[in-house]
Amino acid sequence: MNPDPSKRPAPPALTWHWRGLQDYLPTWEAMRALTETRTAATPDQLWGVEHPPVFTQGQAGRPEHLLAAHDVPVVQTDRGGQITYHGPGQAVIYLLLDIRRRHWMVRETVQRIEEAVIRTLARWEIDGQRLPGAPGIYLASGEKISALGLKVRNGCTYHGVAINVAMDLQPFEWINPCGFPGLRTLDMASLGVHADVEQVASAFAEEFSQIWQTQGGGPTIPL
Repeated sequence: MNPDPSKRPAPPALTWHWRGLQDYLPTWEAMRALTETRTAATPDQLWGVEHPPVFTQGQAGRPEHLLAAHDVPVVQTDRGGQITYHGPGQAVIYLLLDIRRRHWMVRETVQRIEEAVIRTLARWEIDGQRLPGAPGIYLASGEKISALGLKVRNGCTYHGVAINVAMDLQPFEWINPCGFPGLRTLDMASLGVHADVEQVASAFAEEFSQIWQTQGGGPTIPL
């Protein structure tokens, strides 16, 4: 017998937190701590941040993809993927989600995050696209504008997605972004779009919230 839908507990809310400029290491440590201690009642969360300059290397990252650090810190982290760069002017959104209780598979979770990025860019008339076998969002001309990398532990995700808004792009030339030699990286400002980081991060939260609510999630509550 199927339970009466009216008697099912409401799913925990998805909370949105804009945290501003945050160092990478303590943010990563906070994500891991929340993931390790969360319970069935822990709300799913989106954290929006900017980071000071830092290169992060994924679990399978190959050292040859770092061409020259130029005094930018390099952090070996536990997300998927290769090397990427974070810096001021980039909207980073971390997704701390219990996908197991929502019956989402990892691949479809990635696809839904990418769809939220595509919808976000479309608000500024930017045509973001997927490339097969290359997580993240690209432009029709081939440049990357958004990088994505997740960690899944006990059915829960952390890490997330970065959208390049208006940043110094030179450090991307010091790496093979996401492990692809010669891959060019652009930001929204390069396309003539004027937006600030919090505005773009909040737009992503709204777009992901719409996907969340239509796929069995609860409401999004800004904090």
